This record gives sequence, C-alpha cells and structure tokens, in this order.
Amino acid sequence: MLIFKILIKNAFRRKLRTALTILGLAIAILSFGFLRTVISAWYAGVEASSANRLITRNAVSLIFPLPISYKEKIRQINGVKDVSYGNWFGGVYIDKKNFFPNFAIEPESYLKIYKEFILPEDQRIDFLKDRRGFVAGRNLAAKYGWKIGDIVTLQGTIFPGDWELILRGVYRGKDKITDENQFFFHWNYLNENLKKTSPLRADQVGYYVIELTGADKAGQVSMDVDAVFKNSRAETLTETEKAFQQSFVSMSEAIVITIQVVSFMVIVIIMAVVANTMAMTTRERIGEYAVLKTLGFSGRWIAALIFGESLVIAFIGCVFGIVLTFPAAKVFSKNLSTFFPVFNIEIKTVCLDIIAAFWVGIIAAVIPTWQAVKIRIADGLRRIG
Repeated sequence: MLIFKILIKNAFRRKLRTALTILGLAIAILSFGFLRTVISAWYAGVEASSANRLITRNAVSLIFPLPISYKEKIRQINGVKDVSYGNWFGGVYIDKKNFFPNFAIEPESYLKIYKEFILPEDQRIDFLKDRRGFVAGRNLAAKYGWKIGDIVTLQGTIFPGDWELILRGVYRGKDKITDENQFFFHWNYLNENLKKTSPLRADQVGYYVIELTGADKAGQVSMDVDAVFKNSRAETLTETEKAFQQSFVSMSEAIVITIQVVSFMVIVIIMAVVANTMAMTTRERIGEYAVLKTLGFSGRWIAALIFGESLVIAFIGCVFGIVLTFPAAKVFSKNLSTFFPVFNIEIKTVCLDIIAAFWVGIIAAVIPTWQAVKIRIADGLRRIG
C-alpha cells in the first residue's frame, strides 16, 4: 500500500502534464476500443451464423433466382431436417436513406429454422394468418415508432410498386449478437402479385435455407444438393451460413484491414506520448535516483518505481477510456443501426484495451528506466539543484 501511495504521488507530481497524458491515453483507448468494436460489428453476421444451417443460391450469382420446385427435392436429401426460402426484397421505407434489410420469406418454416428470432406466440399466429402481415426486429420497430397493427408501405426497387404491409409481430433476439433490425413478410404475398404483374418472375426464390440434422453433415449435404441440380438451367452453390456471410465481409476486406491497422497505430502514437512523459519525468529526478542509490537502493528498486509510475498513468487513462467507450458506442449504434445492427462492446475488446494499456506502460518506461539505472551516483548528484 505504501509503494502504491508513492507511485500515485510520483505520477501526479506534475499534475498538468500527467492530466494531459491521461487524457491522451483515454482518447487513445477510446479510439482503439471503438475501432475494435467496429471490426467485431463487421463480423457480427459471421459470428451469429449457425453451424446447423446451409444456404443454397444460384451458382452464377445471388442475384439470379432459383425455381420454387427445388424445395421438395432438397427436403428429400439425407441429412436435411427442414427447408425454407426467401427473397431479398430491397424495399425502401419513405426515403432511400431509410435502409434496412427486408425479406419475403416462407414464414412458418423460416421461424422454425431461425430459432434466435423470438416472437410471442400470439403474434406468431397473427403473422402466419395474415398474408399481408410482417414482423420486424424490436430495434427497427422502435426506430420508426411502429406498433402492432400499423400499416407500413415499402416502395419496391427490385419489385416495383407500393407494397402495403401490416405489422403483426415484433421479434427480439435470443442473444446480443442477433440482428434486431430486420423486416420479414410473406413470400406468397409477393408471389401472388408477381403472377399478375410479372408472370416470368413468379414461382422463384432468391435462396434456400437448409436446417441440418447435425452440423457434421454440412459437407456431404452441400455436395449432394449441388449434385442434384448439376447441369440444370439453374445450378446451385450450397455453403454453410458462416461461409455465405463471410463472402459478403470479404468484399470489404480492405476496409477491415485498414481499420485494424489504424487501431494499432493509435496505440503506437500514444505509446510515444507516454514515453516522452516518462523521459521528462526521469530527467527531472535523476538526482533523486542518485540519492536512492547512495542510500543503498538497487537498480531494480529504481526500475520498479519508474515502471510502476508509468503503469499507474497508463491504467488510469485506460479506465477512463473504457468508461467513455460505452456511451460513445451507444450513440454510434443508435445513429448507424442500419449499417451496424449489432454494435456491442465485447469482453474481449475490454481485455484488448487493458492489454494495450499494459504494454504502453511497459514499453514507454523502458528507455527512461535504462537511463536512470545506468547513471553514476556522482553524475546524478551533480544535477541536484
């Protein structure tokens, strides 16, 4: 306890300099933690993927459809527990800036397969009964103030026209990594309208979702599904849900790498700032260290004082930075929930903050410690006064 008091007093001997250093550290830790959270949010879809689900799409590209008749053929393959399907609708709510994921799905099987979407039973029944009904994530519903029974009109882009839908349910995520900003309505409602307006586009889906009897069957089922439709007019590509999500992330891999580099550059810069502070502190106290040596204190003791002071400054800055990260993330998530539907500060991010602060404190003190330990007593005493 006495040593800790000494370290605190030493750290705050120059209050303004120490305060500015701590402020810089707090901002750096905030930036580092925030950028690492952005990276985690980028991979949220990948992390939320289930090992028991496969996605089947057109082998040429996701934008090309598949016949609805494929469903029963897929269901008959060994290892398949259930099959559902959907279309990316791409509708716009009021204005193009109001973007959110919206899908036309086969509701009953889709909700069975995606067990992480928790919907009250009465709302689930109402949704299944109403061909014009839709369900939305609770974050999405809260953002636009939607309530059960409200009529919401989506302006079709891929499927032109105004599509009036009625909110029949609001789902919540099973855990923190579940996206609560999605919008689902009946594929049958979409298909019935297409039969009237664009018959050639009817009876087609964008993708199939396959639930497996076991995760160990993913490889074999993927090959079997694609083999069934090989040499057909619409060949398929079947992959795990994680690989499917990863393919979207890989399109922006350069951005992710840049963010990672910037996050570590922030730590390197603040490391230089703390090192400069410790170097100035050490130069001012060379005389004191010489006196300590005269009294019989070893170089290890002096090194412990300098390293300890550096770590105290680093961890105080770290605590402030971590505390500031949470409200900053909350504000960011509220304003940009469309692009980052899952934006949570993870435990591993906080651990990375602490590890970064520790190494900043250690490395910043290395050169000042070496200078203090190697100084001769006579040279140090000359600097007194």
